[in-house]
Order: sequence, then structure tokens, then C-alpha cells
Amino acid sequence: QVQLVESGGGLVQPGGSLRLSCAASGSIFTIYAMTWYRQAPGKQRELVARITSDGTTTYVDSVKGRFTISRDNTKNTGYLQLNSLKPEDTAVYYCHADLSNNRGRMNYWGQGTQVTVSS
Repeated sequence: QVQLVESGGGLVQPGGSLRLSCAASGSIFTIYAMTWYRQAPGKQRELVARITSDGTTTYVDSVKGRFTISRDNTKNTGYLQLNSLKPEDTAVYYCHADLSNNRGRMNYWGQGTQVTVSS
């Protein structure tokens, strides 16, 4: 069984920074992509950033230049650096992994971590 555990959320003032982590554990052969999503109250879940196994990154336009996604393949861990945070970044942030293990190619979600941007 694979588990994704997110950490690093919290309350921060506008303009502040946070670093989210997503640690994958269990039976893992290859992580093809790690993706961060977020869901604000009353809104649909949206893709924030994705990083593939070769390091290719994509971002939603609203976070370009402020957020940075990265990964450490040796630790099966992904990161999302959030800078210049705005109140509209407030949401629950979820980690998603597209990976292969002894069950084949699978998708897993983390439990989510709350990010609140407020003065």
C-alpha cells in the first residue's frame, strides 16, 4: 500500500511564504508525476503545479512566478514552495502521485493540508 503524507500548511500573512511537502511511502517503483491541487471553500479542485519524472514543470497561471514545485526522487518526496502568498491562495492543498508499484500503474492522493493567508 502507498501513502502520501502532506505537511507544511498553516496560517501566514499576505506576502508570506510556506513550503509544502508530500512524502510517498510504501511499495513504489517509479513516480511518473507529482501534482499539487487545491480546493477553496465553495470552489472546484484545481491543478496548481505538476512535475514529471524528467523534471518538467507546469503551473496554473495564477501562481506562476510565485510558486515552485520540485521533487527529490531519492526520498520519493515532492515539494511546493509558496511565495508572495495572497488571500486567494487560501485552500486545502492536496498532493497527487501517478506512480507504478507491484499493483501496476496507480494514482494516489494525500489527505490535504490547509493553507490560510490572512492578516
